Amino acid sequence: MKPRKAMTLAFFVVLLSIGYVSMHAAPTLSDENYSYHGDTRWQTNVTAAEQTAASEGKPVIVYFWTTWCTYCEDYNQKVYADPAVQSELGDFVKVAVNMDDDGGAASRLQRKYNVNYPPQHVIVTPEGEVLVRINGYAGTEDFLSYLEAGEQRYATGESQ
Repeated sequence: MKPRKAMTLAFFVVLLSIGYVSMHAAPTLSDENYSYHGDTRWQTNVTAAEQTAASEGKPVIVYFWTTWCTYCEDYNQKVYADPAVQSELGDFVKVAVNMDDDGGAASRLQRKYNVNYPPQHVIVTPEGEVLVRINGYAGTEDFLSYLEAGEQRYATGESQ
């Protein structure tokens, strides 16, 4: 193999390696049952969350995210950190779905709620009926408005 061809090949291997590491190196805290975004604890099992929501009489907010999503990190640092958002989120059962997970549950939920990109939030009843969709990034005030709309629709039995 000629030196120039070998150098080009080595360059692309290094470039792909850097890309792979950077996409999988984002710090996300999690354990078997929860994922932590900012100071917010999200369940990872949607079935358990739906059962909790049904027993507590609360709507469910499903957060679709990835480790490489810069807007997801903005949610962690700016929106979820806001005390008013924290207070409102207490009225919901929270579920985080990592769209990078290869497991069937993430793909199934993406199809069920027609989610194609992160970040997206879907507020649903415990039975899975959609109340509100938040497509893309929403600033704190808009996010609070969406949460309030979800609570109101849940209280009145209205779905999308």
